[in-house]
Amino acid sequence: MRAVGQAGGSVSEMPLCVPLPCGLLLCCSAPVQGAGMDETSQIEIIPCKICGDKSSGIHYGVITCEGCKGFFRRSQQSNAAYSCPRQKNCLIDRTSRNRCQHCRLQKCLAVGMSRDAVKFGRMSKKQRDSLYAEVQKHRLQQAQRDHQQQPGEAEPLTPTYGLSANGLTELHDDLSGYMDGHTPDGSKPDSAVSSFYLDIQPSPDQSGLDINGIKPEPICDFAPGSGFFPYCSFTNGETSPTVSMAELEHLAQNISKSHMETCQYLREELQQMTWQAFLQEEMESYQTKPREVMWQLCAIKITEAIQYVVEFAKRIDGFMELCQNDQIVLLKAGSLEVVFVRMCRAFDSQNNTVYFDGKYAGPDVFKSLGCDDLISSVFEFGKNLCSMHLSEDEIALFSAFVLMSADRSWLQEKVKVEKLQQKIQLALQHVLQKNHREDGILTKLICKVSTLRALCSRHTEKLTAFKAIYPDIVRAHFPPLYKELFGSDFEQSMPVDG
Repeated sequence: MRAVGQAGGSVSEMPLCVPLPCGLLLCCSAPVQGAGMDETSQIEIIPCKICGDKSSGIHYGVITCEGCKGFFRRSQQSNAAYSCPRQKNCLIDRTSRNRCQHCRLQKCLAVGMSRDAVKFGRMSKKQRDSLYAEVQKHRLQQAQRDHQQQPGEAEPLTPTYGLSANGLTELHDDLSGYMDGHTPDGSKPDSAVSSFYLDIQPSPDQSGLDINGIKPEPICDFAPGSGFFPYCSFTNGETSPTVSMAELEHLAQNISKSHMETCQYLREELQQMTWQAFLQEEMESYQTKPREVMWQLCAIKITEAIQYVVEFAKRIDGFMELCQNDQIVLLKAGSLEVVFVRMCRAFDSQNNTVYFDGKYAGPDVFKSLGCDDLISSVFEFGKNLCSMHLSEDEIALFSAFVLMSADRSWLQEKVKVEKLQQKIQLALQHVLQKNHREDGILTKLICKVSTLRALCSRHTEKLTAFKAIYPDIVRAHFPPLYKELFGSDFEQSMPVDG
C-alpha cells in the first residue's frame, strides 16, 4: 500500500481499506495526482479551498480536505436545507467550519463544488498547467515560512493516520483518510442516515502552549499505596510516574484548549439563551411525538454531541499515542459519559432545564421517550454537577479523566492508559488547588464516575428495550455512530485474549 503523500505516478482517488479483526478497518486515502505530474507537484500542498485545512485531493471538482468532502457529499445526499443563525456571512476556516452549515455549503458551491464536477481520466493540459503553477506557488510560500522559522519554534502538527470502526469513520476523517461510508461487510449505509453526521474540526497546532523556559523540576512522585489515585488501579505493580510542574501545566493547558475548541456552544451563548424555554404548545408537540420519532431525534442529538467528544479526545496529549484498539475502546466506553459531564454547561439548575433542540427543555419535554426514570436521573446528575460550579478548565480535565479510564474492558495496553489517566488526575488536582477549591472536591468528582456509569448502563438498557420493539427503526433511521457505540453486539465483537 502506498503511504499518504508518497511520491509516484498517476493514481486515482480511491480509498485503500485493509480489514482487521472485529469489523474494524485501517484506511488510507491514496493521493490524487494529475497524470504525468512529477513527485514535486503533488497537490496535497495546496490547502482546502473551503476551510484551509490540509487537502487530500480533488473532490467534486475542487481541492478540499476530507472533512469538507464528506460534508458536501452528505449535503447532496440529504438535500439538506441549512439555515444561518447570523447574517449569512460566517467565516469558514479550520476552527469555525462546524458552526454554520449554511455558510459552509454556500462556500462549497461558490468555489465550484458540484456532483457533476466529478471527472475521470486525465486532466487537460490547461488544467494541469494551472494546477502545477499553484503547487509551485505554495511550495515557495512554504519554503519561505521554513526559512523564517526561528530555532526552537514548534513545528506544525502533521496529520496522523490510524484505525476507525465503521461508525467512527467520519469522526476520524483526518486520522484515517476517509473510508467513504463503506461498512466492514462491503455494504453502504443508507444515505439518509449518513447525512446525520457533522464534520469535526481538525486537530489544531498546540504549539501556542507556552512552556518554553520552564525547568522540569519533579514535584510529584506518588506511590500506589498513597491513596492519591483512589480510582486508578495499578495492574503491574509499577509506581505512578514522576511528574514535573511544567508537564502538569502543559497538560492542563492542552486539555483546556482542546475542550474549548470542541464545545458545541460557548458558555456565554448558552447563558444568553437560558430565557428561551419551550412554550406550553411547543412542549406538548414533543410530548405527543410518536415514541420512535422522539427516540430518533434524541439519538441524533446525542450523536452530534459525541462527535465533538471524539474530536476532544484526539486533541488530548497522549491519546493519539495509544494503540488504535485502545482509542476505539475508550471512545466507545466513555464518550456518552463525557456528554453527560459537558451537559452541566448547558444546564439551568434554577429552572431545571437543559439546552435541547434550540431551546431550554425540562424533563416533561422527553415524556414520549417512555423512560422517565432515566430522564429524571440525567437531570438530577446535571443539577448536582452544576451545584459544584466547575470552571471550564475543571470541566475539561474531569472530562479527560473520565474518558481515559484505565479500567475499561478490552484495553490492550492498560498500563499506558493508566499512566495517562494518572497524569490527567494530577493536572486536575493541580488546577483545583490553583483555583483555591475546597478540600475534598476531587474526591467528590471522582465519586461521580460511578453515577456516570450507572446512567450509561441505564441508557443501554432502555435502548435495548426500544430496539426489541422497533428493530427496523433503529436499523434504518438511527445514526450509524450511535448504533456502533451502543449496539448490544459491541462486547461480542471485541477480541478475546488468549
